Order: sequence, then C-alpha cells, then structure tokens
Amino acid sequence: MSKTVIDIDDEALALAAEVLGTTTKKDTVNAALIEIGARRRRELALGELVRLAEGGAFDRMLEPGFKDEAWRGKQGGAEWESGKTS
Repeated sequence: MSKTVIDIDDEALALAAEVLGTTTKKDTVNAALIEIGARRRRELALGELVRLAEGGAFDRMLEPGFKDEAWRGKQGGAEWESGKTS
C-alpha cells in the first residue's frame, strides 16, 4: 500500500462514508476504490452476458420444457452421479 497526500472534497467524502458505512477517511477512500473496481467488473460481466445473448447462447433456455429437462439433469439419476453423460 502506498501513502499519498491529496486534497479531498469533504462533502463528497462525508457522503461516501455514509453510503459505505465507513468511519475514517482512509477506510472511506479504500472502500470507494474497491467499490468502483467492483462496479467496473460488473459492467464488463454484463457486457459479456449481452454479447453472449446476442449470439444466441441462451436461446435453448427459452424452449418449452427446458427448465424441466435441466432440473432432471441436476437431480441426478445414475448417469449424473457416475459422471456419465449421453
């Protein structure tokens, strides 16, 4: 971790601390940085889901009976439990 001297907007810091539930400037800044990184990862993941959906990756899930078929597979008969698939 590095030490940096910066000017911080006190009102923005107070609001961020309230939202993040932090009590120190250090904790607030670090939590805000972590949150912004997590937000970016969520944006990228959503973009990937959109790309997959546009490419038809989830079309099978819209077919009638898919949920029942998927549920049966997850319940596991002898084939599922032994690791064998057809």
